[in-house]
Amino acid sequence: MTIAANFWPRAVPRLGKSVSRLFEIEPGTQVRGECHWQQNPREHPTLVLLHGLEGSCESNYMRGTAEKAWVAGFNVVRLNQRNCGGTEHLTSTLYHSGLSCDIHAVALELIERDGLPEIFTAGFSMGGNLVLKMAGGMGASAPAELRAVIAVAPALDLASCADALAAPRNFVYEHHFVIRLKSHMRYKASLFPELYELRSVPGFRRIGTVRDFDDVITARYCGFADASDYYAQSSAARVIAEIRVPTLIITSKDDPFVPFEPFQNPAIHANPGITLIATEHGGHCAFISREDGDERFWAEARIVEYCKSQSQLGRGVSDSNLDDTLAPEESAR
Repeated sequence: MTIAANFWPRAVPRLGKSVSRLFEIEPGTQVRGECHWQQNPREHPTLVLLHGLEGSCESNYMRGTAEKAWVAGFNVVRLNQRNCGGTEHLTSTLYHSGLSCDIHAVALELIERDGLPEIFTAGFSMGGNLVLKMAGGMGASAPAELRAVIAVAPALDLASCADALAAPRNFVYEHHFVIRLKSHMRYKASLFPELYELRSVPGFRRIGTVRDFDDVITARYCGFADASDYYAQSSAARVIAEIRVPTLIITSKDDPFVPFEPFQNPAIHANPGITLIATEHGGHCAFISREDGDERFWAEARIVEYCKSQSQLGRGVSDSNLDDTLAPEESAR
């Protein structure tokens, strides 16, 4: 299912045209979002989407969710993480799973500069970890305009995800990520040779796993002692008990490289603001159903359903054709 979702042709004919926008998240660092604005944006809720490792705003799940949210009356921002989607030139820094400050900065800009009254953030995989970490870091100080966060297959415990990827059965997935990460890093070094001299980095050529990459590159250039330190500091599991905004987590028990065990954390089940949906099947960010139309990619429909349930902008959220496809027993509560 994971592989099928990655290669499934995804046309999004109902998605409104986007306008590119740069968000300055710290001095000298910008990220680019593809923004789909409804007429009179301040009268509509806004969904900010964040992709996973080596993805971009053009990833299938980003475009598919954006279309469903747009049809339901939401403004949508498909956000690239640092260096992703062809934005390497916008910052001299690298991206990693601890930079929840980036999505935080974008949400605050939309609230404070644009005056948008309702913000929802949804992240997939690595992006899921980031939106959860952002919410946990805010704790009780989260702005009232942040209505909810949603995480699909979040890499909640980064160390366990790295270990799962290294399992022999996941060779295809890990090889894919490692090839992409190393290639991406070589390109980054070509843009900023004074910062990234890879020929002098011990072990770069021998990187064969994601954990190797995080030991050799992420830790070295992002201020961590090693991969273990990076994982410990950057996993949302560390702060999930502090989340105080409505939160939906969707995960699959057969996800090949996001183990289910971290989702059994008592802190999740003891937090009244968190709704956890754990399906028996679904793969990684796939959740392909037997239904046609908007229900084909089941988790994308659940994101929009949950956001609608948390929105107070009655005029902003339209009665779309999604309403007819959501069975009451599937609704997040």
